[in-house]
Amino acid sequence: MTASAEGPRRSARSTGSEDPPRDRTPRKRMNYGEGREALLNAAVRVVARGGLRKLTYRAVAQEAGTTHGLVVHHFGSRDALIEEALAHAIRTSLNTSALEPGTGKVADFSVGVSDMVIADPEIQAFQYELLLEARRRPELLPQIRALYDDYFDATRRELSRMLPEDAGQPLTRLIFAALDGLVLHQLVFGEPGTTDAAIEELRGLLRLLAADGHEAPANDG
Repeated sequence: MTASAEGPRRSARSTGSEDPPRDRTPRKRMNYGEGREALLNAAVRVVARGGLRKLTYRAVAQEAGTTHGLVVHHFGSRDALIEEALAHAIRTSLNTSALEPGTGKVADFSVGVSDMVIADPEIQAFQYELLLEARRRPELLPQIRALYDDYFDATRRELSRMLPEDAGQPLTRLIFAALDGLVLHQLVFGEPGTTDAAIEELRGLLRLLAADGHEAPANDG
């Protein structure tokens, strides 16, 4: 009985029929704030590289070099992780894009957009991945719409500082769509110089709007 019981154990070890050994990579110890930030950044990188289907607790933990349990502890659900990672991505982009410098000077508008894409392309790719995923998963749309409103609001506030009249929604969406498209094109094709040149052209158009004050319609009377 003893010999036969030991035999299968040796066989399992030699044939690899048991589960593979656990990853013995040392895990990082992080305080609460560092851990949360690191996990959000890891989630962004996982989605940017493999799409939302690749976003699992285990993938995020491996990317961050920490434990599966820490991801669960911080976020509790995959949906919460997605929502908070998207909010984190938009906050980061707003802080680095000069979309709302607050000066009211056309020359300051969206300075550094190309550098932002160069510095952290994955955080931009993550947002486009989530936008496309919302077409397949409509339950994501409300939170993405609400979070993207932050972009629109920042754009509208800065345009209203630059222009004689308050910028309406159509103009705001037009300007932001131009910037968003330039970021996407640079993300795919590179060519940051093209991005910079196009944004300077956009500033030229804004200078014209600022100069003529949204030229009023002619008086038919």
